[in-house]
Amino acid sequence: MSRLVQFPLLLLVLSFVTLWFFAEVGVYIRNLRPLKEGEREDLSMVLTATLTLLGLIIAFSFSMAISRYDQRKNYEEEEANAIGTEYLRADLLPATDAARVHELLRDYLRHRVLFYETRHIGQLQQISSDTARVQNEMWSVVKKVAASQPTPTVALAVWGMNDVLNSQGYTQSAWWNHIPAAAWVLMAAIALFSNLLVGYAAHRTGIVLFLVLPLALSISFCLIADIDSPRRGLIRVVPYNLISVYEVVKK
Repeated sequence: MSRLVQFPLLLLVLSFVTLWFFAEVGVYIRNLRPLKEGEREDLSMVLTATLTLLGLIIAFSFSMAISRYDQRKNYEEEEANAIGTEYLRADLLPATDAARVHELLRDYLRHRVLFYETRHIGQLQQISSDTARVQNEMWSVVKKVAASQPTPTVALAVWGMNDVLNSQGYTQSAWWNHIPAAAWVLMAAIALFSNLLVGYAAHRTGIVLFLVLPLALSISFCLIADIDSPRRGLIRVVPYNLISVYEVVKK
């Protein structure tokens, strides 16, 4: 399930077909065992309660997806601010070391922009490896200067580099944070049960009639999965702040 939700459009198609099938199964069960007059009112009450519960779970899941999307945007902004600040603080280091840190930060910015823009897992692994390498090189430079010149101004540059490294870690954690698989399973189970009840409780048996609810639910699932999939979805965090800083420092 956790693998499927990473492909929102595929989830849309599969959920629509499955939900429509369960509605037709409900019609088939009704034909085998028709409703009695006294049962229809009770079934209507159960169906209303089930659809209400489904709506609440969808709203809750959508809220979780939006909060994670906002978190990724906020960390992108914080990461850009940390890198921009450290680029300025690097001037506090000796000239040779400052030039080296500036060069490494430009390379680091390029990799961070690629991290947000790439969709390929193979390329992402290479980006992560290159990012870790540049981080180690940047830290080695400021650590060497701090060891030889432990002054307050050098400490500012070291502190700024620490913020750069920490911000990348916070960003990575936010990208790993998704809606729990248990929430998806619960939502899918209630959706299937709801469509089964809709088919069982319906007065008519037209095919078009049973397309409305499956389509609405499938679109909802697709939207939630799209927002919650930072790399494969259509709704993505564009690194405007990182690109802006990179455009400034590369001149």
